[in-house]
Amino acid sequence: MKRKLFHLILAATMTIGLLTGCGGNANSSQSTSTSANNAAGGATESNANDGAAAAPENNTADGGVQVGIVLPTKDEPRWLQDQAQFESILGDAGFTNQVLFSQGSSATEKTNVETLISQGIQVLVICAQDGTAAAAAVEEAKDAGVTVIAYDRLITETQAVDYYVTFDSFAVGAAQGQYLVDNAPDGTGIPLYLYAGAATDNNAFIFFEGAWSVLQPKIADGTFVIVNSSEAAALQDKVELSRDEEGKIIGQITTDWDFNVAKSKAEAHLTAAGSDMKGDVLVLAPNDGTSRSIADVFASDKDITSYVITGQDSEKASVQYIIDGKQSMTVFKDTRTLAADSVAMTVSILNGETPATDTTYNNNAKEVPAKQTDIVVVTKDNVKSALIDSEYYDASEFTGLE
Repeated sequence: MKRKLFHLILAATMTIGLLTGCGGNANSSQSTSTSANNAAGGATESNANDGAAAAPENNTADGGVQVGIVLPTKDEPRWLQDQAQFESILGDAGFTNQVLFSQGSSATEKTNVETLISQGIQVLVICAQDGTAAAAAVEEAKDAGVTVIAYDRLITETQAVDYYVTFDSFAVGAAQGQYLVDNAPDGTGIPLYLYAGAATDNNAFIFFEGAWSVLQPKIADGTFVIVNSSEAAALQDKVELSRDEEGKIIGQITTDWDFNVAKSKAEAHLTAAGSDMKGDVLVLAPNDGTSRSIADVFASDKDITSYVITGQDSEKASVQYIIDGKQSMTVFKDTRTLAADSVAMTVSILNGETPATDTTYNNNAKEVPAKQTDIVVVTKDNVKSALIDSEYYDASEFTGLE
């Protein structure tokens, strides 16, 4: 039965939709999903030809929730997509589950975890709002006998994290940096504008570390000139940065993963920059939402001749921007695969097995066993093959797609 359940999880990732899977839950702060078999307390083997999965042997029949999922916010498309994946895959697999959103608040996140603990969860999957602040919440879960899976963002400074499921964040940043190198205009002294995610997000540091590893040689030899960070410029000859040094840079260029913060900073930076730091420019933007905001600002500046700008997450709006030539690239992180990896790990835990992992991440308290998911660079040239042919999006959702 375990093998059949595993195949169901993998098959589900290829067939479920994205936002359409959220339905009425997109406007609520929580959602509960229970399979028909689980509600009935059934645990019989399904017919091999009917496509249905057998309910897990350890399902609860008392109305409890087996798997709790806490996500950062329902105000960004990325997390609604993740919600859809979890609810569909876990529901089809026969596990009761509930998704709660923290809405940018670590206090709400902690309350959400406490709520899920009270509902009897056995596994907590949590994408932390603040990687350090979340330690207190997961320690409560651990004390209650819950297995904790950090999802997409590492929770730091605690022994309470059992596993970590993530995309290769260093590879994401390196891919962004490499794209800028490969698509830079000819010559030297090319203006480079740097932006980063939230200083409270461990991933923001890893993204930047990956990008810096590729960009630094071009900065050191004068091919690129940093425009908007005196901290980065002061460290331009240093190949490897300490956490403190990265923190000083990110403190200057953080967007807090917020569209409006990104827009305001881009406007301020262009206002302060002289005409010699405009023309054909390069922009390291940390994700798609901030990339669109920054791109709009750069596009409206009459002294910007052209810009190459990065992104990540393959949000629908950014895919259209890429098609329209407003955003240069995005790093595709297939949330279907990430969610499936998390569910496979959850299934193993609930079946009393040790989940498969392929690396570890140091969270400053322990080496956390982790499972990494591959990434894909998406540009206008491969939008169709990467996102449409893979059925992540439907072609009808975009205009101008060739």
